[in-house]
Amino acid sequence: MRLQKTGLIEHHAHLAQLGRSLSMIDMTRCESVEMCLDQISARIRMAGNEEVGWVLAHGMRVEGWSHQSPPTRQQLDSASGNRPVVVWSFDHHMIAASSASLESAGIRRGTPDPNGGYIERDAAGDPTGLVLERAAHIVWDAVPEPKSDHRRRHVVDAMELLASHGFTEVHDLHAPVWLGPMLGEMDRTSGIPLRVRLFPPVAELAKIASEVDAWQTDRVTLGGGKLFADGTLNSRTAWMLQPFKCPIAGHECGTPMYTVEQIDEAIRVCDRLDLPLATHAIGDGAVRAMLDAIERVRPKSQGQRIEHAELIDEQDVPRFAQLGVICSPQPCHLLTDIEALEKYLPHRLERVLPLREIIDSGCTPGELLVFGSDAPIVRPHPEDSIRAAVYRSRVSEPDRTIAPDQAVSEAEAWAAFGAVG
Repeated sequence: MRLQKTGLIEHHAHLAQLGRSLSMIDMTRCESVEMCLDQISARIRMAGNEEVGWVLAHGMRVEGWSHQSPPTRQQLDSASGNRPVVVWSFDHHMIAASSASLESAGIRRGTPDPNGGYIERDAAGDPTGLVLERAAHIVWDAVPEPKSDHRRRHVVDAMELLASHGFTEVHDLHAPVWLGPMLGEMDRTSGIPLRVRLFPPVAELAKIASEVDAWQTDRVTLGGGKLFADGTLNSRTAWMLQPFKCPIAGHECGTPMYTVEQIDEAIRVCDRLDLPLATHAIGDGAVRAMLDAIERVRPKSQGQRIEHAELIDEQDVPRFAQLGVICSPQPCHLLTDIEALEKYLPHRLERVLPLREIIDSGCTPGELLVFGSDAPIVRPHPEDSIRAAVYRSRVSEPDRTIAPDQAVSEAEAWAAFGAVG
């Protein structure tokens, strides 16, 4: 599918993560744990006599491996010569960590699971190296931050990559606090290739909003706040109405990240600033919880958004249009999640990305239905989401469709990217 459109809007991406990922080990083509470990060893060999500190990788997708298990900390220790190693799963909700990384993060035998997180342990009670959700972020927080000039280079690289795919605007969901001032300064001094709307964590929003006049420009603006209501399908942490097949023990319906009261307060925090809340909600349980909260709180600010919405229960579909809530999925996730969907949610496949129903219920593409890629989780190629939305299958497996009755037209799919021409 050839790109012939202009004025595209990437409604969901992560500029700093995308730019940084370009210098990390790319595991997306790995088909086994052995290939993953070989990539790590090869990166260290390539460094030669240079000092190798933290070894960072992304894109691990164990669902596509013959033996669907991530590397253990012992395997990572052996491949890296006991260096600190962090390997992100492709959805950035799970990390495989070496012993040195776990130690740096303070995770050892006896460390309790954080709220909204999970530390996998072996029969002896020792961490295996696999950490999910907030436990993964505890490990990531131990990784040294890039220097300011490196951050700037990462952001520039990300914007240039998006511009090369026809995007003229990007919405950065969960934007770090330093990004607005950096982009504002860049826009004033040399210009930037994209318009950027920032959605920082809701916990940081009041402080950022109080300082926004110092950096906001015509091309760099504060769009709202960001909240995570659940995890992901691949990690089996998405908040579901019905249990996963083969769930994580104690998390049969996934992992809600916040209480009802906390969700309501997040909406109010944004509304007091006349800004919308954009909420990560992948499972149908999380989607319903957010729609319920918006209906309860009735915020005055326009543009409340539910991000991902990968599964939506049939009775919740019309509520988007009724409440004026923007449905912001990334259809390209369908192409990466097929194995996980078939394995963990075979009983809910007909509810995956019900785009046809969303449009027919009154959500106009480009207004109440908008598309993005979630880059760097998925590459920022709009054609991938167009393919998924229209054909509901991979190019390599055209007959392996997920909920084909939910397909939309190519024109509707492009309109959800804001395409013109």
